[in-house]
This record gives sequence, structure tokens and C-alpha cells, in this order.
Amino acid sequence: MAGRNFLFVPGPTNVPERVQRAMVVSMEDHRSTKFPELTHSVLTDLKAVFKTTTGTPIIFAATGTGGWEAALTNCLSPGDLVLASRFGQFSHLWIDMVTRLGFQVETVDCEWGEGVPVEKYAEILARDKGHTIKAVLATQNETATGVTSDIAAVRAALDACDHPALLMVDAVSSLGSIDFRMDEWGVDLCVSGSQKGLMLPAGLGIVCASQKALNAREKSTQPRCFFDFGDMIKANGTGYFPYTPALPMLYGLREALNMIKEEGLENILTRHTYLASGVRAAVFDGWGMKLCAKAPKWYSDTVSAILVPEGINGAHVIDVAFRRYNLSLGAGLSKVAGKLFRIGHLGDLNELMVLGALAGCEMAMLDVGVKIEPGSGVGAAQKYFREHDTIAKKKVARSEVVYASQSTGSNEGATAGAAAKV
Repeated sequence: MAGRNFLFVPGPTNVPERVQRAMVVSMEDHRSTKFPELTHSVLTDLKAVFKTTTGTPIIFAATGTGGWEAALTNCLSPGDLVLASRFGQFSHLWIDMVTRLGFQVETVDCEWGEGVPVEKYAEILARDKGHTIKAVLATQNETATGVTSDIAAVRAALDACDHPALLMVDAVSSLGSIDFRMDEWGVDLCVSGSQKGLMLPAGLGIVCASQKALNAREKSTQPRCFFDFGDMIKANGTGYFPYTPALPMLYGLREALNMIKEEGLENILTRHTYLASGVRAAVFDGWGMKLCAKAPKWYSDTVSAILVPEGINGAHVIDVAFRRYNLSLGAGLSKVAGKLFRIGHLGDLNELMVLGALAGCEMAMLDVGVKIEPGSGVGAAQKYFREHDTIAKKKVARSEVVYASQSTGSNEGATAGAAAKV
């Protein structure tokens, strides 16, 4: 098919050309005396993305799922009790891992479309006078339903009853795209991955651990090997890894961190809110449809899960979008399979890319029988973007316009120049 695929799944996301070029490197000796420059630079600059000065970033050749396992196995012991909530496919999978690794879990089931139930967490933690709960799990952004949770409120619930449990956060689809503050929110373990806000291919599981988490590791009796924090931290301290690292990915990460520095993390977060708001304008004002997220407080700035009308299969919309228009959208998972389609709007993207995706969504929905007005969503998003642009535009009067053709001295250029002064 001619043209480029429009990749609008919520991960993996588009990899910028700069990052792609940075990863095209010859293999090298990862034990050379020069290699520590790369190791130290990426670990140092990752701290700014996590918003921590005291946390310790650790990079595994894995995915976010590997990061989940690293967090659990390093800081818990067999049989330890974990408090978690299930409100989407990925929060469910983390709970599933907890049980498969031999830990106990108290699960709070929530409606899919809502987020971490902070008030329920507060009740459970307040009752736990013996502090049998050793860790509290919170998925900051539930990718399956397009829901973002309040991590600061979870920390407040722990502090209100002076509970010592570790706060573990899944920030796989939020880090670098939705505000995350490790130190301010008292997060002990944050898990993320390379293929979303960090604008890389999948392949790196990135964890950041607080000193409290590292202290817990010293007491843990859980078996582990590949994901051992101690091995990583000891080797990283000298600029190396305990085993062969993913060299091209590290060079890509170095370039992605450069791009984040150049744009500015706060500007990136603002851009994600702005683009997500344009998508929501298309959904609500243009198409007259609904999100899976039940209320504005849950709306995600990285993915919108859009409910399809009764009698329409969301998977059909996704299939037509891909086969006919070369647009990749996210599918509904588990409980919401067939009930929605997802637009990922995170990472390296701008207004025109979003508008192209919305146009493809409209055509695919029309093709499968969704009754919307052609161009309605695109128009609503355009209106939002033009009225809420985050960068103030300088209005240029016609008298200030200088046509390139004037420099040629041609009659045509002179005519154009005269017209500009009218």
C-alpha cells in the first residue's frame, strides 16, 4: 500500500527519524573504557523524566511486563500480601503476575472506565493495623480503557494512616506523556517501558526505585536472577551492565532523551493534553459519541477508548481502518472487546497527524454503518486546535509579507510585492 502506515495504537508509538538513525550503530565492545559515558548519561537523564533526585533508574533488556516482575521480586518475599485494583486489562495482568509469582493479593474490582479506587484503598489500609499489606499497586494510566488515576491521592491515603507499604506504580503508558512525580508523590517503584512516551521500539523495561524500595530488597527472600536490582546497580555504578545490554536501544534512548530535553518535559506534557483534548472534541462535539472513561477526572491524555454504537463491532472499525486506509487503531480488550476502538495519541506527534487519524476513523466508521457526519470529528478537532493553540501565533499583516519572488527582480515579483502592500 502506498504511503506510510498511520500508527495510532497506544504503543508501540512512532519512532522519530532522529532516534531511528541513532540506533543504526555498529556493534561495539560494551566492556570498553568508553562505554560508561553512555551508561552514566542515560541513567542520569532518566531521573529528570521520573522527576526524581533520589531514585535509582534501572534499565533491563525487557518490556514493561519485565519491569513489573522486577519490582515485585526484588522487594517482596514469598507469601507477602499486595493490595491492587482491577479496572482494565493491564491492571488485571499485573494482578495475575502477582499470584503466579506466589504472592497474595487483595483485589478491589472496579468498573472498567474508572481508575484506582482511592477511598476504598484508604479504608483497607486504615483497617490493616498489623501492616500485613507490603505493597500497594496502582496503574497510573490504564491503556485498555483510556483511564488515568490520581497517584498523589494514593500516596495521601497511605500517609493518612501512616502505612509503611511500598507504593508501586505502572507508568508504562504515562511516563514522559502524563505528569509523573516520583519524589513529590512518594512513589517507591515506578515501572515503564521504551515503546510509548520514550519514543523507542519495545525492548527496554525501565524501573526507578526509591531508597525505601532498595532497603526492602535487602530483606527480600524472593528468588530472582535476571531481574536482580543488586546486580544491575553494582554494574551500573562502574558504567557497565551485568550482561550484554541492548546496545542500539541505549543509543536510541540517548537520542530520545536529547529530544525530551530540547522540547522540555513540561512542554511535552502540555502538548499531550492539548492533542488529547482535540481528540475528545472530535468524539464529543463532532461524532456525538462517548468514551469508556466514565468521567472527565479519568480522561487519559495518551489514549482515548471510544465506545461504538449498539450493533456495531469495534473490531470491524479497526479492521476496515487498517485494510482500507492503512490506519492502525487499538482494539478493545477482554471485557470491552468489540465495544470500542482506541486512538493512541502519545509520543512523537502533532496536530496534522492527529487530524489524519481522525479522518481515517471517520471513513472506517462510515464504512461499517456508524451514523456520523463526514468531517464532523475532524472539524471539531480543528476548531479546538485553532482556538487553544499552546504556542501564541504572531499575526502577520499582509503589508509585512515578503514574497520570495521579489528577490528575483522579475515583473511577476514586483506585481506580487505591490499587491502585498495593498
